[in-house]
Amino acid sequence: MPPPASLPLTRRPSDGRRRGRLLILLIVLVAAAAAAALVYFSFPSAARPAGSSMVRSEADCCRGTQGLELWGPAVKWGSDHRLPSAAACCASCKAMCPHPEDGSCRCDSWVFCGDERRCKDRFGECWLKKQKDVMAPAVVARGEDIMWTSGLVFGKGQGIVGLETNLGTLHIQLLPGCAPRSVDYFIELLGLRNCAGCRFYRAEGRGNLWDANGNHEKNGAFGPPYALLQGTLEVDGVPFKEIAREACPSVKRASVAWVGSGPEFLISLADHGEWKDAYTVFGYVLPEDMAIAEAMTLLPTSTDVWSNVTVKVLRDPVFFKVKRSANASAL
Repeated sequence: MPPPASLPLTRRPSDGRRRGRLLILLIVLVAAAAAAALVYFSFPSAARPAGSSMVRSEADCCRGTQGLELWGPAVKWGSDHRLPSAAACCASCKAMCPHPEDGSCRCDSWVFCGDERRCKDRFGECWLKKQKDVMAPAVVARGEDIMWTSGLVFGKGQGIVGLETNLGTLHIQLLPGCAPRSVDYFIELLGLRNCAGCRFYRAEGRGNLWDANGNHEKNGAFGPPYALLQGTLEVDGVPFKEIAREACPSVKRASVAWVGSGPEFLISLADHGEWKDAYTVFGYVLPEDMAIAEAMTLLPTSTDVWSNVTVKVLRDPVFFKVKRSANASAL
């Protein structure tokens, strides 16, 4: 069964070096998608366990990374601060942010011990910490054998990365509570100081299907065009490790999300309720930069057909650099 036509696809524009490899990969992906779709529609209860629910709002996200112990000065000692879950520990850190006077966070990282067997007398400890640099947090231990779960909390103006293009810089507010592994990848990218090969290669406007605020026109189709930018965050020469599914707020205008497990990603130019929870949303473009995203859809494109879906591909990809940024207007 082919993927729904309203969903963006993972295929990139082919070139001479990749044509044969992509064709084989495409055949495999289509076969896998068909098998997955058959299982999904045959066993809907297996696709989403009873009683589970996906996070719909970034405000509801409070997740961390298992097997990670962050270091740093403690603002609240875990030996005197025990909580029932990692989410509660995260919420406790969030409660100290922002400070009423300057909007800063007294706590910007948390460490929780939730494995009763391994934690023993430290079970439930919730350490609240303050990093010297929250975008380069101190890590004391990482791995499957680590009993701690850790996460970050960004205050006003923190956790913003810039995708610097020749049209301007798209500032993206990252969401560590929703997508901690994705945020970790961006921290890694910043450490590399290089994003060679990172680019946008697909650009489709809103057409007449969505208004300027991203609202879908009543009784309208959902594409084409599909109101999105699509690109890759894979660095040339650096193998990309697929990112497991994370919390999924609904895709709204300005949402930034992985396509599949990455490195392909999209920026949505409209509210896409029809996509349900298909994508891991790891950030959003700051409102003042959406004009740059819209301008990209006006660049020359050509049409291509990916798995029987007509898409618009940029004739000249828009390359970008990933840079650390601070922006006081961050929400």
